[in-house]
Amino acid sequence: MTLWMHELRLLMRQRLAATALALLAALTIAALVAGMAEVARQRAAIAAIPAAQNEDIGAIAAWVDKEKDAGSAAYYSFHPTWDAPSPLAFAALGMRDVSPYILRVRALGLEAQIYDGDTFNPEMALPGRFDFAFVLVFLAPLFVIALCHDLNSSEREAGRWRTLAALPNGGAALWRRRVLLRLALLWSVICMPFAVAAALSGAGFAAILTILLLVAGYLLFWVVLCALVERLGWSSTANAATTAALWLMLVLILPTLGHVAINRAIAIDQGAEIALAQRETVNRAWDIPREDTMKAFYARHPQWADSSPLTSAFHYKWYFAFHQVGDESVAGKVRVYRQGLEARDRAAHGLGWLLPSVGVQSVLTGMARTDLSAQLAYRDRIRDYHRQLREFYYGYMFRDRPFGKADFKRAPMFDAKT
Repeated sequence: MTLWMHELRLLMRQRLAATALALLAALTIAALVAGMAEVARQRAAIAAIPAAQNEDIGAIAAWVDKEKDAGSAAYYSFHPTWDAPSPLAFAALGMRDVSPYILRVRALGLEAQIYDGDTFNPEMALPGRFDFAFVLVFLAPLFVIALCHDLNSSEREAGRWRTLAALPNGGAALWRRRVLLRLALLWSVICMPFAVAAALSGAGFAAILTILLLVAGYLLFWVVLCALVERLGWSSTANAATTAALWLMLVLILPTLGHVAINRAIAIDQGAEIALAQRETVNRAWDIPREDTMKAFYARHPQWADSSPLTSAFHYKWYFAFHQVGDESVAGKVRVYRQGLEARDRAAHGLGWLLPSVGVQSVLTGMARTDLSAQLAYRDRIRDYHRQLREFYYGYMFRDRPFGKADFKRAPMFDAKT
């Protein structure tokens, strides 16, 4: 124990080491505070939904109640959906930084509503927001390099290595103590603040322990890499340059090239193109006989086929029917788009087995439920809720039932847990 304390005192006397540890601790805490603040902001926005929704629906209900038209109620009513952040979302914001976590939908065509803002594939974004995952994946290896690149070479250059190797508990034992001490200190300044933040956020013990082990394994990888470079017997400057070049390759260049290769190998259309195709079908409905639209709609939804025939007057059931026909016309494109996203995601996970930086980031976003799978699951919940909304309003429109103030309260509510 005395030897360990002696090594700790020697390390803390080194200005570079003490400064590096303090800086890493500060960056970790700053990232955790930023992540928790962002999650708190998102939760506050979600918590404000009921009051805002009641105000909006109240104004619409007062107007619709005059003529009791279900089509007007369905057309003007927006219904909120939301994806609440998980307890670990603060650590790896992932797609929550680039994809909507609140989406207000109408009973009209859904695909355009979902894909309006989807102009690129955010699941392939690399560095992302400054959060715990960013500090761990991108910055922590630099601190490992700063503290571990010259453990042997600096002693050789100072002419002390032969003497140290001849001492009891010197040589390889001395090197192991120094490596383990640095690894433990780096792990502590990263994991202690994280453990506190995770506990405050309500994360489970098993999840916290998993991430603590993940951090240890990632830091150990970089320590081993520094040790392998040191075995080459180069100078401290050469060691630092070599390990820095490896960091650049493994953390920035190769992941970027890998994702570019994945994007080119698995080519998919953008979500905005689906929205455009859906809108083209919807707009075309104005130029064709209304009976053609209703025939196509009833073919897929025969439960409404006994609705009274259309007259020359405008009827919302035709309007909503061609919106649904528009959604169904791009169903194949939506399926192919999703399959392409999932294929890219699987390829990215495969890349994580080769590049630790990609793998660690993938594990963190997966545990935080901020990855592509979580975003697609949210879209599935939106689609299920939108189907409920359509069926609810269709029951009034296609049966010509009056829709009053009391009926607004009967509209389905979004269940974020389903």
